[in-house]
This record gives sequence, C-alpha cells and structure tokens, in this order.
Amino acid sequence: MVGWARLRRRFPGVRGLPGGRVPPGGHDSAGEQDPSGEQGSSARRGLREHGRGLRGHRWFLGLLGAGVVLRLVTVLGYRPALWFPDSYTYVVTALKPRPDLVRPAGYPMLLRLLEPFHDFAVVAVTQHLLGLLVGLLVYLTARRLGAPGWAAALASAPSLLDAYQIELEHLLVSDTLFTLLVVAATCLAVRGHTRSGGRIGRRTAAGIGLLLAAATLTRTVGLPLVALFAAWLIFRERGRVLAAGIMLAAAAVPILAYGAWFHATYQRIGIVGANGVFLYAKTMTFADCGVMRPPPDLAVLCDPRPAALRPPAQEYVWAQDSPLVRLPGITFTRENDALAGRFASLAIRSQPLAYLGSVASELARSFTVGRPVYPDQEIYDYYLFPATPPAPPGRYPATVGAQAAERYQRGPISTRIVEPYAGWMRTYQGVAGLPGAAVLVILLLPPTAACVRRFRPDTTAWALPWSVAAVLLVMPPAVAEFDYRYVLPAVPAACLAAALIISKPKFRNIPLNVRI
Repeated sequence: MVGWARLRRRFPGVRGLPGGRVPPGGHDSAGEQDPSGEQGSSARRGLREHGRGLRGHRWFLGLLGAGVVLRLVTVLGYRPALWFPDSYTYVVTALKPRPDLVRPAGYPMLLRLLEPFHDFAVVAVTQHLLGLLVGLLVYLTARRLGAPGWAAALASAPSLLDAYQIELEHLLVSDTLFTLLVVAATCLAVRGHTRSGGRIGRRTAAGIGLLLAAATLTRTVGLPLVALFAAWLIFRERGRVLAAGIMLAAAAVPILAYGAWFHATYQRIGIVGANGVFLYAKTMTFADCGVMRPPPDLAVLCDPRPAALRPPAQEYVWAQDSPLVRLPGITFTRENDALAGRFASLAIRSQPLAYLGSVASELARSFTVGRPVYPDQEIYDYYLFPATPPAPPGRYPATVGAQAAERYQRGPISTRIVEPYAGWMRTYQGVAGLPGAAVLVILLLPPTAACVRRFRPDTTAWALPWSVAAVLLVMPPAVAEFDYRYVLPAVPAACLAAALIISKPKFRNIPLNVRI
C-alpha cells in the first residue's frame, strides 16, 4: 500500500493499477472504491478517441456540412428537378428498356430503379447524395494515402461546394452517376496497392472492372478508361498481367452483354449508333472539301461556308439545315452513321494538323478565366439556376419524352421555382463556381511537383487520377465538342491527384482510423 500511495503521489491523474486493476482491498489510496472498472475506462477511452478522430477531420466535416445545406436549399428551391434536352430520352428508355442509338442505357436504369417512387425529386436527391459521396471518396482516399488533412479537404471542396456541380446534380442527366463510378474505380485502384504487400487483389481488380463497365454504359467516354486502368495495373504490379486481365474480363462481360443486346435490337455492332455522326460534327469545325476531295457519295456532307463562319459542332447533328440531317431517314441510321464516319475519317487523314488544332482550341475552353457563352445561349442557360421556369420542350422526340415523364411522375413535371431558396442558389452560383483557370492550375500541379522533387516510386499514386482527369477532358473535344458539363467529372480526379502529390509515402501502408 505504501508503494501504491507513492505511485499516486507521483502520478496524481492515475486511478487504479495498470490494466484497470485497483490496489489490494479494492480501494484507492483515499480509501474509496473505484466505481468505473474496466468497462467504464474502456468507454471513456473510446469516447476520447472518437472525439480526437472527429477533430482530426473537422475541416472536411465543415465542408461536408456546407455541401449538405447547399443541396437542401437547391431541393427546396427547384421542385422536383431541372430538365435538360437529353433528360426526356433517358425517361423514355427507363420506361421502355431498350438500347438507345445515341446514349447507353446506364443512367436510364437508375431512373427505372427509382421509378416506384414516382417522383423526380427522389432522383434529384439521390444524385445529390452521389455528389456528396464523390467528395467523401476523394477525401478518404487522399487521407489513406498520406495526404495532409488540409490538402485532402481542399481536394474534396469542388465536389462538395461548386455551384455548377450542385446544379448539374439537380439536372436529370447522367453526369453525376458517371462521375461517381469513375471516381470509385480510381479510388479503388490507387488504394488497392496499399494492401497485400503492394499487390492488387483479384476481388479489387474485378471491382474496378465492373465499375468501369458501369461507367462506360453510362457515358461512352468511359471506354478509353478501361485501357488506361489496365496499363496502370500492369505498372503497379511490376509487369504482372493477372490483375489487369481480371479487370479487363470483369469490364468486358457487361459491355459485351450490352453490345449483344444492342445488336439484337438494331443488327449493328457497338453499344451506340452515333459515333460516326458525332465525329463528323467534330470535323465540320475545320473540314475543307477542297483539300479533302471527297468522292461523290461523301461530297453531299460538305459545307461550302468557311470554317470560321460555321456554327458549333452540335448543329451538324441536330439542326434541320445540316447536310447530314437532310439525308433520307433518321440521322442515326446505320447508313448515315457509316457515311458520316467515312467523311470524318477522310477529313482527319487529309487535315491532321487542322484536326489537332481544332481539338486544342476546344480543349482550351475548359481553362478560361471567365465562363463565356458556348456552344449557344440555350445550352449555356441549362447550366444556370433559372429565375423563371424553363419552357416546355419543342422538338418532337422531347415532347414524346415529356409525356413519358408525366407517366413516370404521375403528374406534371414542370419545374416549380420556390423563393427565397432559388434566389439564394442563384446568388451563390454567381460567386462560387470553380473557374476554368483554376482547373488548369490543379491539373498542372502534380506533374510540375513530380518534376521538381526527387522521384520516388511511392509518389506515383497521383499518376492514375491525373491521367483519368486528362482523358475525361480531352476525349469530348477530340470526338465531339466541348461542353461545360463535360469538364466537371474530371475535377474530382484532378483534385485527388493534386492532394496525392504532397502525400507522405512513409504513412501509406498504415490504415487510417477514420471516424465519421
């Protein structure tokens, strides 16, 4: 007992002996019985650890809370959701499942999954939750791979707070679902090498493949990512091809199954029937038939106007005066698509430098300081929170889709604007959009930092998300045209790469004890 009293004088904050035991007789030096015991001590330790865990993530939790509030205000201000021209086609495919010639059916399957609720507000809320999940995945992955808390929180901020991102989530389009699938695959790939001694497990590889297949069947721009991830896995596995093979097989099965469904429906090979049409529209930004000298069957697709006086590329797909649209049959028949693809191929072969210049000029629109109107005022306005309800669709396919949407909703689908919530979001969007110049800075940061610091193999985790962002930015201008909403899915991957470039490699293999 003398020894215990001496110990208590030396360590006055200690109650009981190590391991939760009490001194002989079950009392402390003051003669009082310890009321807590091992159970109480464990509970207190758990609460203290939990509190420390939350304090370690306070910046991210603040951003996440702000993101939740902003999305709640959006849901209150614009009911049930916002509409885009593509939305009506998605709804038709959801109610009558079949492959679409222009867009794969991944997003319509999400709509069909939520159809029992008969409320597009549920779809909008679901997409807002997916947007929050993107920010959470970026943060947790960055922290797991050793990024400082402030860097990981900053990396998640655009996904959580960018007003244009929130508005895109409220639109009935596929981009939010596509972004989540790509970010999930990216995070799984860069986190997977921290387990099993640096090897990617078979289940992880299969999961990556399935996520990429789902992304491809949501937006076809996801298809090049399958090859990119295969190269990454081979690199991470030091030349071993097993993980890459498993990933490719897992991605191929759903894509080939969808391709078989598409072939059974249209007797055409592929997962969409518009690749030639959109590439033709792209080449019409520079194609010069005087240089190309096309054969007579292709010459009908020429535009005699100089390239500088031509409309944006999308007009060659949808406008009634487009040479392609004037051809017999619908624009996306097998014959028209093949003819357009042949024209585009000849244009690129005949004018390769003009093609590269067109891609570069369209890509540069992603990095502007301001946000100039493009491709036209109508499309531009769809990406802004409106002050008045949008007009009903005017084109025939969209009017059919609107009727299908009313069956889905079991009521009117027009957007109701509720003040003051809608006004708050309009004001917020005026000051809280991520500038294109900032996207460029984020994209340049990882390779620049990698060049100025001594190369270490453990720092290459940034390369995959950076490459994903680059592919997502380059592909639309290369095969179709630039659009502001095509930039947003690339931002989370670019931000993750920027956070990983300043991570601490020595902590990479230590599991992160995150309590959120």
